[in-house]
Amino acid sequence: MKHARPLALLAALLVGLSLATGVYAGAADQVHATHAWIRVLPGALPAGGYVTLQNHGDQPVALIGARSTAYGEVMLHHSSTQGGTSRMTMVESLPIPAHGQAVLAPAGYHLMLMQAIAPVTPGDTVKVVLEFSDGSRLPVDFTARPANALGDEAPAPAHSGH
Repeated sequence: MKHARPLALLAALLVGLSLATGVYAGAADQVHATHAWIRVLPGALPAGGYVTLQNHGDQPVALIGARSTAYGEVMLHHSSTQGGTSRMTMVESLPIPAHGQAVLAPAGYHLMLMQAIAPVTPGDTVKVVLEFSDGSRLPVDFTARPANALGDEAPAPAHSGH
């Protein structure tokens, strides 16, 4: 019985730790992704990934990257226009405020998906795993859209001749 007390303390500690880890929710548990789509460009050109990220948590979170088995490389970028000049820069993270949202959309923040492993065509579903600063991950299905798509809904109508 000499060892019973240390074993009971160890068991209580393990139960406490398991309860504590159950209370903590990672960023990925707090973020809901909607309107996820990819604009597929011709040939080997990179694709753009767009999504709305809603943070339902009480703490801000930060998107720091993404991965996909369909692409060799995925980077977080921001497009902007200043003085008539368009620029695109890689960014390290995108904050998502508590009870707020971040929108990745054309002409703004977006995922740059490069080096497609196999051809991605409109209508395909591509799994992209979003990565957050706390190490949590959120797998999201992105729908591939054609180059003339304006959003995750229908593609832009074809331009008719004059």
